[in-house]
Amino acid sequence: MAGSGVPVTPAPCEFAVIDIGSNSIRLVLYRLEGRAVWTVFNEKVLAGLGRDLAATGRLSGDGAAMALTALKRFAAVLDGVRPARTFVAATAAVREAGDGEAFCARVAAETGLVIRVLSGEEEARYAALGVIAGMPAAHGVAADLGGSSLELAGIGHGRVGRGVTLPLGPFSLANDGPFDAGGLRAAIAERLKGAREYETDTLYAVGGAWRTLAQVHMGHARYPLHIVHQYVMEADEARDIARLVARSSRASLERWKGLSKKRAETLPHAALVLEGLIDRLGLKRVVVSAWGVREGLLFEALDEETAATDPLLAGCTALGARQGISPGLPGAIFGWIEPVVEALPRAFGPKRDRLLADAACRLADLGARLHPDHRVELAFDQVLRAPIPGQTHAERAFLAAAVNARYGGAAATPEPDTVSRLLNEEQRSAARALGLAIRLACDLSGRSPQLLVNARVAVADGMLVLSASEGYADVLLGEQTRRRGKALAEALGLKLDIRNGN
Repeated sequence: MAGSGVPVTPAPCEFAVIDIGSNSIRLVLYRLEGRAVWTVFNEKVLAGLGRDLAATGRLSGDGAAMALTALKRFAAVLDGVRPARTFVAATAAVREAGDGEAFCARVAAETGLVIRVLSGEEEARYAALGVIAGMPAAHGVAADLGGSSLELAGIGHGRVGRGVTLPLGPFSLANDGPFDAGGLRAAIAERLKGAREYETDTLYAVGGAWRTLAQVHMGHARYPLHIVHQYVMEADEARDIARLVARSSRASLERWKGLSKKRAETLPHAALVLEGLIDRLGLKRVVVSAWGVREGLLFEALDEETAATDPLLAGCTALGARQGISPGLPGAIFGWIEPVVEALPRAFGPKRDRLLADAACRLADLGARLHPDHRVELAFDQVLRAPIPGQTHAERAFLAAAVNARYGGAAATPEPDTVSRLLNEEQRSAARALGLAIRLACDLSGRSPQLLVNARVAVADGMLVLSASEGYADVLLGEQTRRRGKALAEALGLKLDIRNGN
């Protein structure tokens, strides 16, 4: 429960996933600390296994050779790392190819890796589970676009609905002639006719092509935070960027910064599929998920209690514990500042604000091991860009602004333009006051939970009231406490009242 007891980081273990897709072969090594998931190694080979599938019904010969070479390397890496669990999964290309079974047998014989070939419904389900793992509140439709297929599954209230697979991957739409946007739009619309039951406001876009589209949109919008997970595009924005990509020549796409030649080849197809989904499903927004099938496999493997843990709180607990030195401090601070939390300006809604305050307290000791001359900037940057899911970009900025204030940073923060773009004035005020409350608790007590319990903070009648237990006033309510209390009171629009006893 948020704020209850001492946040505990479970003993870490390592999981590995090899994802054999129609376009890419990828090995990802994860370090799991309960619900906190860290990617510690990620290697991808764009083999194009499904490149010839539509024309021949078989895997690409060159792609299969590249894939086998990559899988031999991945098997050697796994032999060295020896993770606690390894998942090896193949999707549409291997599933649909006439020689898919023979490919799996050859991989097993030459590498020792046993491939699990996911059905279309299983692929849709794991992609949706991955979305839920990274965004527990997700409600809409998960859409995973691979090289050969598109999987759709409804999600809401932490559950996955029926999944469907459609032949809408770039390889299934490709032909030997020149790129024909008009003809492809018609083909996509025809293949999407059966998707009417998936009409929704929000699409959770999974897959490398759509992450690339999001990065293109970020560049055009001069977006300040280059994190694709939970990046949001309104439907009109997504349609505009899709149309821009679709009408760009392959040669011009290859000149775009950060876009590989192989991705440039398939990106216009992916853009047209997104455009078709916007029209067919009546979308209002597209939310990009960096989590998909691989993370869905991990999520399913967690025990029920761990899976139910909030990923933001778990991630902040693990990050704060790694950098901090006082495991009991976050819970003690959260309990102590609760009266202040109740008095903060509303930022994201009462329930969410309380959870974010809990998360900020778990980061209260983040700067303990950082150089004091750079502590503010380093702590701010770590929080803003931490690979912790379960938070919107605005919430990232909120927590970073709170940690900035906790360490005495100026109200402007190290990145004022970023924070101003992501947060409104009320949210910025709430973040700063929250950070100042945490700073007060830490400095008043010397970061000692045992001392903190002998002081009290309250908000009443336009006053921020600080008091101490009998015999502790001289110890806890000195000049530094007065300065910290005054800063917090001013941030809340209150006057400071220090009382020398209960």
